[in-house]
Amino acid sequence: MKTRLALLLSGLLIVAGCSTAPSEPGPPTRDLDPTSEPAPPGPAERLGLTAGWGPSVDQLDRAVRLTNRLSLEELAGQVIVAAYAGTAAPIELVTELHLGGVIVFAANVNSAEQIGGSNARLHREVPRRWPLFVAVDQEGGIVARLSDAVPPLPTFMTAGAADDAGLTEAVMRVLGADLRSLGFTVDFAPVADVTSGPEDPTIGSRSAGADPELVARQSAAAAAGFVAAGVLPVLKHFPGHGSVPADSHVELPVQQRSRAELDAIDLVPFAGTEAPAVMVGHLDLRAVDPGTPSSLSRPVVTGILREDLGYGGLVVTDALDMAGVAQGRSDREVAVAALRAGADVLLMPRDPRAARDGIVAAVEGGELPRRRLRQAAARQVAALLWQAELAEAAGVPDADAVAAWSRAAVTLVVGPCSGRLVGERVQPVGDRAAVAAFAQAAQRAGLEVGGGDVVAFTGFRGPAVTGDVAVATDTPYVLGRSSAPVKIATYGATPAAMDALVAVLLGETRAVGTLPVPVPDVPTPSC
Repeated sequence: MKTRLALLLSGLLIVAGCSTAPSEPGPPTRDLDPTSEPAPPGPAERLGLTAGWGPSVDQLDRAVRLTNRLSLEELAGQVIVAAYAGTAAPIELVTELHLGGVIVFAANVNSAEQIGGSNARLHREVPRRWPLFVAVDQEGGIVARLSDAVPPLPTFMTAGAADDAGLTEAVMRVLGADLRSLGFTVDFAPVADVTSGPEDPTIGSRSAGADPELVARQSAAAAAGFVAAGVLPVLKHFPGHGSVPADSHVELPVQQRSRAELDAIDLVPFAGTEAPAVMVGHLDLRAVDPGTPSSLSRPVVTGILREDLGYGGLVVTDALDMAGVAQGRSDREVAVAALRAGADVLLMPRDPRAARDGIVAAVEGGELPRRRLRQAAARQVAALLWQAELAEAAGVPDADAVAAWSRAAVTLVVGPCSGRLVGERVQPVGDRAAVAAFAQAAQRAGLEVGGGDVVAFTGFRGPAVTGDVAVATDTPYVLGRSSAPVKIATYGATPAAMDALVAVLLGETRAVGTLPVPVPDVPTPSC
């Protein structure tokens, strides 16, 4: 899949190279006579920026020239992406602090028309010679900030159960096209964490599964889909949030694995990634930099990600208002430490102005090299210039891919491998959202709802359920505690997932998905 992404990027760079859009004048071309002197390094090379992760050398050079014109205050603002209140476009906030951009949450969204208009105003009215970093957490499943503005996707564990990289890429092209149409330039997805199982309290169904290689190929496919759609994907949460027993929103999780264990499991999806951006989480890696959040750790960000794994792309912090990093630290301290560690984009400091002013003071006082700040700003601007080229080249996605993805993922955990699994009538019970979606799908298929075989649903962190059929719409672990004779995992309660479930119950199709995680007290499915 990584080769597929590389070929895709190569093709898009060719398109970018043929663009007639105005650009900064580049250095004069030189004769390729091998006896001539080598060309002097360009602006990007002199600043320590390399190509190969997305933007071309020309785009990197242009980004350096553009950011060279910024004042220290503007450079400091450019590396910050802030949250905002309300549903109006935060033009004054972005302009006054010269922010790189903003992140949108559910509270900022009333409808597709509203958020599309708000984002359009930002792009139109903020004076900038490069695109804004307008981001959202739209993963699918339980993390969907635009639930009423774009069609829903099931959890990313669907990708692991289906294990079809082409389908995963096609689905993310659909999501990316939806986001691009609303003015988003960045999606904080896909999740590349390897889940450790039921003891993983934070990631769960947001992960493709428990096998590092499975997670690696599915997250790579998802990233390729976003790129093809003209939206920057951000692979998260380096160095791996799926194997720690705490939530970094509320505390600093401690990662006790050795470096060898990290290399063999958690770091696999990030090793050699061609995604244009990687998000660094807030984890205490005891084997590397004990007591320091990974997002503020130079041995983790520069040492492991940049040097050991050879990653040259954009590095984004996880939200800096999370307790795992913010507790006991000022906005100034967090912002400066993250930049010194090697991050390029500072996401959601509690007080963006304090963070910006702290960066300025740190540069003026010699605590933070101005070169490191220039490097971060230029890398971000280059990524945004590239995103604009991607958006121009993006085609029309295959909308049928979403339904096909759910059909390929439905997993028969326990029960007959084929044939009809329910009678003429069904009685859905349990999780409300799933019951409502299933009832509509059943009616579409001509299956009578009310009385008959009991189809019991359990969703996100839901209890064990029993009936004639037990269905898990989030992680499948709970099915091990059900006594139902038929147990099925759908990894979502979307209309497409429920249509796929109904087709299996009626015996019209077979459940062809496989469990992407071990389920306690359930034998390995034989179908």
